Amino acid sequence: MKKIIVIMAVLAVACVAVTGCKTASKPSSNLPEWVLNPPEGGISGIGSAKVGPAGMQTARIEAAANARDEISRTLNVRVKNMVKNFTETTGVGDAQTVDKVFTNVSKQVSKVDLSGSQIKKVFLDEKNNELHVLVAVNPEVVTQVADAMKSAAITSMKNDQALWQKFQAKKGHEELEKEIEKEFGEAKADAAAD
Repeated sequence: MKKIIVIMAVLAVACVAVTGCKTASKPSSNLPEWVLNPPEGGISGIGSAKVGPAGMQTARIEAAANARDEISRTLNVRVKNMVKNFTETTGVGDAQTVDKVFTNVSKQVSKVDLSGSQIKKVFLDEKNNELHVLVAVNPEVVTQVADAMKSAAITSMKNDQALWQKFQAKKGHEELEKEIEKEFGEAKADAAAD
């Protein structure tokens, strides 16, 4: 009996040692680094598409469109989101039931002029029959977009200043009219009394 317990203890220790020494293996991927981790510094996007019966050119166009969509959402995106949450309880004690409904709806729309965007890298994943592309926007276009955004901010600031000045002028005129009414209204009342 003691032999069986010793043998079981040795087997348990051996199992723990074997599983404890086993290193976690990272899942292998045949995809290039730029697909898994897009390059930083600059404006770029990764897109992919399955190569189907329409052929490689169609997959390339679709993948580039997906990459440009990613770029446009990076630069400018309008998001509408609606969350609905409903909880209702019925019954008493052990017979009580809870009904819960949660709804989350989101819509994203982007509108950006991406003139100057080009496909920089292409990779065909033959295992999955999928084409991956890296699309980047030329640095000159990035500068133009930044200048346009800066100009829009300055223009809106000037508009806000103009509106503020208009408000202050209107406020000043209203105060002046009140003072005139107060001064001349009293004078008219005095003249009418004489």
